[in-house]
Amino acid sequence: MSKIRAFNAVVYVLVVVPFAILFMYMFGRYNRVIRRFVAKIFLKIFCVKYEEIGSIDKEAQILVMNHQSFMDVIVLEAICPLNLCWIAKKELGEAFLYGHALKAPKMILINRESKREIIRLLKEAEDRLHNNRVLCIFPEGTRSKGGEKLLPFKQGAKVLIDNFKLKVQPIVFCGTRANLDVGAFKFDNSNFTIKYLESFIPSGDDWYNELKELMQDEYTKIYTKSDICMGE
Repeated sequence: MSKIRAFNAVVYVLVVVPFAILFMYMFGRYNRVIRRFVAKIFLKIFCVKYEEIGSIDKEAQILVMNHQSFMDVIVLEAICPLNLCWIAKKELGEAFLYGHALKAPKMILINRESKREIIRLLKEAEDRLHNNRVLCIFPEGTRSKGGEKLLPFKQGAKVLIDNFKLKVQPIVFCGTRANLDVGAFKFDNSNFTIKYLESFIPSGDDWYNELKELMQDEYTKIYTKSDICMGE
């Protein structure tokens, strides 16, 4: 059943997403509406089940999240009322279909291996913030396997937040890897949890490490209390 569901999800993407990309290129000012509609229909068709704890801060300027699965992106695109701008690695922009799904709505694509890219990141981030978009970043830099520990945080998010003095809202995902694992072609559609932590404007020299510890603590609480996060 998991494989069949995964196959159907691929069919949905191949049929619906090209039209969404076309419409986003044609009607750029409505790209957020288009993205949200496509994501909400996906959740509805596949009866995706999740628990939300807390709520989105509509005044947040950047959402900092751990990353387990592509479901993290789908569900946030569907339920978040803000105009999101994802910061992703450049290689994703080169992928067939998905690359244009990132380029059409002007997401930020960077080469994480180049130190020079931080200048372009800051420039593009300033443009998106000026256009009232909310930045979204996975400081781990890649998907984890959904185990007990978050991956180490890379420094790009800290530089970005410190430079613009952004209001940060941390979000913790638990169980999305067990729900949807694209690499393994598995779509078990199990329950998962999204926890919105309190927003803050960073201060002090060690705030980034404190943020990592906070997100790890909150993740551990969810992970140990529920079996929905246990899928590896």
